[in-house]
Amino acid sequence: MFRALLVDRSDDGFSAGLTELDDDALPEGDVLVDVAHSTVNYKDGLAVTNASPIVRSWPMVPGIDLAGTVAVSGHPDVSVGDRVVVNGWGIGEETWGGFAQRARVQGGWTVPLPDAFSTEQAMAIGTAGYTAMLCVLALEEHDVVPDGGPVLVTGAAGGVGSTAIALLAAGGYEVHASTGRPEEADYLTGLGASTIVDRRELSEPATRPLVRGRWAGAVDVVGSHTLANVLTAIEPEGCVAACGLAQGMDLSTSVAPFILRGVTLRGVHSVTVPRPRRLVAWERLAGDLDQGLLAGMTQVVGLDGVIGVSEEILGVDRRDLRRRRCHAAGVPGSAHPASAARHRHRPGGRPSAHHGGHAVRHDRGDGPRPGGLWPRPIGPAGRRGLVWAALASAQPDAA
Repeated sequence: MFRALLVDRSDDGFSAGLTELDDDALPEGDVLVDVAHSTVNYKDGLAVTNASPIVRSWPMVPGIDLAGTVAVSGHPDVSVGDRVVVNGWGIGEETWGGFAQRARVQGGWTVPLPDAFSTEQAMAIGTAGYTAMLCVLALEEHDVVPDGGPVLVTGAAGGVGSTAIALLAAGGYEVHASTGRPEEADYLTGLGASTIVDRRELSEPATRPLVRGRWAGAVDVVGSHTLANVLTAIEPEGCVAACGLAQGMDLSTSVAPFILRGVTLRGVHSVTVPRPRRLVAWERLAGDLDQGLLAGMTQVVGLDGVIGVSEEILGVDRRDLRRRRCHAAGVPGSAHPASAARHRHRPGGRPSAHHGGHAVRHDRGDGPRPGGLWPRPIGPAGRRGLVWAALASAQPDAA
């Protein structure tokens, strides 16, 4: 048996809580993974709280990424004992994901975890950090080079933004960081940013098709007006790697940056990226990312803490969630008392043998949210930015 966070929807409403399952309950796949760590991403928060229709098959184990050790394999390129990372491919949305002590996936979805990383570090990087690396690769492939001028990162204090700053700075780029959180300036400069740009300079509708060129390239996680304004200020032959829509999905711009300056707008996604490119991204992360930054960006919680972390990510009023969610044993806001007790860490020690899978959560970023709501800083002072973590898992319980 193993523990999992299961969400379900029925005529009685939505439910989310911890449960015990056996391997027969897992979806089809040729690789079984003992999950050590996962990440609580913004999308996971939406799934766990039912705040948005992320889940497309019920019941579901959320968690759009995971890291662990292969327990059983029927895939020729994946061996028992391999440490692997999985993200995308619909896990946590269409097929069961990482918020469990075990996961069954397709072997082609797995990527060998570089020796440089523990599973906890891999999920401190998570989907957000992996996406940041894909953005940096896109800029490099479009000839944005360190001596070509500064590179802007929007949503800089979020998961993708923070990692992008660290990676670009390590590569010798001059990095400008756009944020709406002035209190994060020291954190961002500590990652390697040389200039802090107030997001208000970019967040209003663009009024001119082109402005003075300021940046050779950019990583944008915000979209909408911010992306439109960034495009107007990119130097000739520059590139913008766009991977997010924190401000909105709309984009009102002109063709001027493209036909008068030769600017490239390069979309970046992380879900169905071919395996060879994933391998390159993770090897580059192992070589380029300062691992010393990860601990300061991370907080670990157990599987029983994922619901609370998900609510905090969204800034949701728990009273509203209680109206919409059924809870185990009828206890609002908690898992079944017996289950929760077994998930506590031993004081000053390692997790107990019954401690569940773990989750590391990334903030969504500091672009505006749909409807004009801006995320507030989260976490204790000095521990915000890339990750607000979660987890470190013991092996599944013996059957």
